[in-house]
Amino acid sequence: MRRYHRWTLLLAVLLPALAAAQAPQPPAPPPAAGAPPAAGAPQTAEEQNDLKVRTLEERVSDLKEKIFRTKARLMNLQEMVIGGDITTGAKAVLVHRNEMGSSFYLESVAYALDGAPVYSKADQDGDLEKREEFEVFSGRIVPGNHQLSVQLVYRGHGFGLFSYLRGYRFKVQSSYTFNAEPGKAMVIRVVGFEKGGLTAELKDRPAVRYDVDVQREEPTQRSAAPGAAAEGARK
Repeated sequence: MRRYHRWTLLLAVLLPALAAAQAPQPPAPPPAAGAPPAAGAPQTAEEQNDLKVRTLEERVSDLKEKIFRTKARLMNLQEMVIGGDITTGAKAVLVHRNEMGSSFYLESVAYALDGAPVYSKADQDGDLEKREEFEVFSGRIVPGNHQLSVQLVYRGHGFGLFSYLRGYRFKVQSSYTFNAEPGKAMVIRVVGFEKGGLTAELKDRPAVRYDVDVQREEPTQRSAAPGAAAEGARK
């Protein structure tokens, strides 16, 4: 009798638990719109494309911000060095001068400042050879040391017994280092001339020299503008 009561009590406890375990579970609620997929859940092709697009948009936005900051720094540097205050910058004027004799015809010139080309021209119908002197560069530069590189190409020029000179080419390469001082303008004349005289071989005659003239810059109207504005404000 006691065993019967024990089994009855045990069944009364186990049956409700078994019924609850076998009852169907309610479905899980769908993920909220825009929520990231659960960890380990496979992504559809559309979701993968959306993720790539968002990643690219973030990178483009970051690049735009970097470009904007770089432009701002460059503009500040340009205003500081090339702006109206002549004491913060220097000026360079480069002039080409041709003093070669009639045996040499100037075919082309090429100038570079600190490795950057600033002037290049080839002769056309004598428009280069016939000019005794011309300006190749004029602008403001950062104070300090700079290197000027020059390349001149000449063609032999002759007639009659000396017509053979037309088949010769002479290339002259030269460089010059100068120091630009704040508030000053440097006028550098690059002169192509013949060295050695008549006793020198023709190939050794073409040469380059640098005639330098340093001048102090005068304040321009732009540099005086802040003072004029202040004077107008006081009135």
